Amino acid sequence: MTQLSVPWRPRAKQQHGPMAALVAGFAKALYATFAPLVRAFPGPLLIGAIVTVIVGVWANYLVFEFVDTALVAADTNVVAETGLFGGLLAITEVRAGLIAAGVPGAGTLCYLLYPLQYGLVRDVIGAGGLLGFISVIPLYVIWWERKVAGRIQSRTGPMRVGGWHGWSQSMADGIKLICKEDLCPADADRPLFKLAPYLAFVPAILAFFALPFGTYWVFREVDVALVFILAMLGIEVLGVILAGWASNNKWSVYGAMREACQMVSYEIPMGMALLIPIMAVGTLSLTELGDTQSGGWTSWIVFRNPFTFVAAIAYYIASLANCKRAPFDLPESESELVAGFHTEYSGFRWSLFFFGEYAAMFVVSGLCVILFFGAWYSPLPMSLAESWGLGDSLIARAIKGLLFAGPLWFVGKCVFLLYVQIWIRWTLPRIRIDQVLYACIQVLLPLMMVVLMGHTLYELFVPTHGLVWSIFNIILSLIGAVAVLGMIFIATYGFWNRVGLVGSLGVETLPGS
Repeated sequence: MTQLSVPWRPRAKQQHGPMAALVAGFAKALYATFAPLVRAFPGPLLIGAIVTVIVGVWANYLVFEFVDTALVAADTNVVAETGLFGGLLAITEVRAGLIAAGVPGAGTLCYLLYPLQYGLVRDVIGAGGLLGFISVIPLYVIWWERKVAGRIQSRTGPMRVGGWHGWSQSMADGIKLICKEDLCPADADRPLFKLAPYLAFVPAILAFFALPFGTYWVFREVDVALVFILAMLGIEVLGVILAGWASNNKWSVYGAMREACQMVSYEIPMGMALLIPIMAVGTLSLTELGDTQSGGWTSWIVFRNPFTFVAAIAYYIASLANCKRAPFDLPESESELVAGFHTEYSGFRWSLFFFGEYAAMFVVSGLCVILFFGAWYSPLPMSLAESWGLGDSLIARAIKGLLFAGPLWFVGKCVFLLYVQIWIRWTLPRIRIDQVLYACIQVLLPLMMVVLMGHTLYELFVPTHGLVWSIFNIILSLIGAVAVLGMIFIATYGFWNRVGLVGSLGVETLPGS
């Protein structure tokens, strides 16, 4: 071995500024304070965080409602003074309304509640909450997918980072990706290469702004919300195609070509499947489509007739192809194309593709829930809540939200469909591109043509709530109930026998994790 001409010297310790040292010290103190609590009480802290978020969002909605009803609507006096920027109420009127309502601290609260009469302020608050939710969904689902994949493969998945079952593994990965170098190939089309991740991420975010979480829980009520969301999902797919083309890599181009084939093919049967509930209800408004399913389990559109039942299954299969999920993950195809369309991406831009994919997974699951599976309503009919004599008090409204209708039911159903997508990915093998096109062009598309025609004739000649309609509705509802109970039984049995079912491959949880 040749001797180095310059002797090795240890690198001098890098000096940081006082602000960096202050931030580092604060982070260490924060970790030293809360890490033992997280390890000691992981379950209660998780449930407490979920409850805190739910109560916080609900409190925000109640404050908006109070401003609209108790302040703006109750102010019938004609006052010469007008609010700032032409608002309906002035500071003095807000203070007088609070005093009339018996709210303590009216002199201070009037300055906090005054801006809430403006739609722009409410939009900023709502957009902030929605973006926070969109950020949490990919973090949670990525961690959840790794845990589910581990359990399916008789592993434990992430267990170390954060302590309890590796709950902060996604956060650690996100910090790592942000700190990585942002590379761009020399022969790539640099403007398009840098634009592609945002075309894949931003449209999926915009789709959330028209996706209702409840009757009154929607950022922007749009009459053609379904068309808008489908348009955003279509633009998201274009980002994938652009990324593969701009990378100037043959494997990336192959992935982009496969995505183009899937997009052109599966959007047709998916759109035809979505026509079925639109024909049944007669509106493109997702809020109206959801509100028609408030009559309990049997009123869900999926159980309306055999054609809606088949359409729900066909839509879910087509949505897997739209989101590039297995067995339709041909655009990525790590075992064949290195990583497919995002082979040349690194760091933050690489993470945008995955954030966009998991956000789109929630959106297509949300559409499936709203259009077929009862939207934000529970299996219990709302008429039961009225028969109980529940009023409009806070406790009564909380009971209605937990038992009958609310965003919790909507998010819970979406999470279940997300789990099914994860389950399918780690159960079924990837199929070839010719099989992908065969399944669409020669199986799914003719099937949806028959279903669309059959549903049209069914709606024309079978009276709603008649004898034939009721028989099909009851049979399909029973099939759905048996399927749900069967899944619950299988999951419970598998949990209690999780070690014995896999024999010698069973792995116990690491101590202290």
